[in-house]
Amino acid sequence: MWSRKSFISIISVALCGLMIFASACGRQANVAAPEEEKPFTISIMSVLHTRHQPTDVVLREVERMTNTKLDIRWVPGEIYYEKLNAAMATGSLPMSVSTGSQLFYKELKDAVRHGKFWEIGPHLNKYDNLSRLDEKVMRNTAVDGKLYGLYQERPSSRQGIIYRKDWLDRLGMEPPETVDELFEMLTAFAERDPDGDGQRNTIGLAERNDLVFGAFKTVASYYGTPNNWGIRGGRVEPEFMFPGYMDAMKFMRSLRERGAVNPDFAVTSKIAQRKLFIEGVAGAYIGSLGDAGELAREALKHDPEAKFGLLNRIEGPRGLGVWSIPGYGAAILFPKSAIPTESDLERVLTFYDSLMEPEIYHLLTYGIKDRHYTIVDGRAKIVADPETMEIEVRPLTSLQIGGPSTIDGLKVNGPDELSAHAEQLIDDNERFLIDDPTVGLESKTYDEIGSRLQEIITDATYRYMLGHIDEAAFQDAVEEWRASGGERMIEEFTAQYRFSKP
Repeated sequence: MWSRKSFISIISVALCGLMIFASACGRQANVAAPEEEKPFTISIMSVLHTRHQPTDVVLREVERMTNTKLDIRWVPGEIYYEKLNAAMATGSLPMSVSTGSQLFYKELKDAVRHGKFWEIGPHLNKYDNLSRLDEKVMRNTAVDGKLYGLYQERPSSRQGIIYRKDWLDRLGMEPPETVDELFEMLTAFAERDPDGDGQRNTIGLAERNDLVFGAFKTVASYYGTPNNWGIRGGRVEPEFMFPGYMDAMKFMRSLRERGAVNPDFAVTSKIAQRKLFIEGVAGAYIGSLGDAGELAREALKHDPEAKFGLLNRIEGPRGLGVWSIPGYGAAILFPKSAIPTESDLERVLTFYDSLMEPEIYHLLTYGIKDRHYTIVDGRAKIVADPETMEIEVRPLTSLQIGGPSTIDGLKVNGPDELSAHAEQLIDDNERFLIDDPTVGLESKTYDEIGSRLQEIITDATYRYMLGHIDEAAFQDAVEEWRASGGERMIEEFTAQYRFSKP
């Protein structure tokens, strides 16, 4: 028989052990909710950057570890902003929406100011992981000094050139180091039969209908163009009022006149652009260096002898430069229409706090241990084949919060030599970034009509590159932009910029 005193001692020891266990687990408490608690359903709208929606193999594990039921709308990146606007207009937003990109976030500020989304700043200190997000990056996401979004960390600049090294070698050329040499390579790929089949059936550059994430903005930065906005004579002026922008338009126009770029690039989708490179029609792809591994794997299915090279240092008349983002790629917002109470908001934030736990971060980044990756010398080594990673894991990076600088997760061994080289060049881009001086600044006019006015410039840029207008007509479009509200934007950003300087 146990004495009352002995029984109390045993209970005390047990309780103490539980307290020690809870303390030792620390942040783990956010990962697994009590089994008896009913899973909390969270609806999400997320960008799909891959060809196919992910299977639920990894998602089931995420749901189990977070005690949630995830209802995810996967929307292709090319139509994401259109679908997001439609959902806002019809009042059908889910509980969590991605802004799609840092640029799209600017377009949503009006909705934020009108109270469509929850302010989350006052809640973040309640969460072990969310409270560790980088303060500087968070400030970059703020609207009128208030925090509404959780950011997804991305490198400052992934931009560079992926090209057919075997074609360049066959033509006896060296990798380009200047923007003029880049032009020479691209035109040679179109004019000198680089694939050796005796026909003129290749082009230099595969391009798409995107002035930012396609080739154009990267080429413009090689020419020294500011990043969205630049400073001249103490004024904040738009990038298209600087000489480098015109230089980049002339570059693209000349490529088209020489038959060195797909002539219909103004209406070419990203999928079609990638296909041109993968199937050996185009010899170069200018965009995210992170795409190199997948593009090469797909291209090798069409030409097993193909070889690939990467470039990031292309010097222009003003030296080295490449456009950058302000520390994040997209932000996650929380619509009030789908989250009626603060208690519901806190449950959703608990889920996102859990996504920053290393073991769940590993799921979203590398997949399931021993199925998709193993650990070798303290680093993640991908063991699943590329196709499996493409359909089971890669799309899930769109769900991540924070990133390597705020999460103590595993680093990865490069899955192949080309991808490892791409990561090195992405790191090297940090040495010559062109930052946007208006990050963190506000312009009422920009928020109200900025996107509409940008259409004037986008249309004129394409029309010039396609040879439909001359330089004088492009400058007429710039004057139309200024007269329609652009000059007010310049004045508002300039006043804010001067005020923000010490």
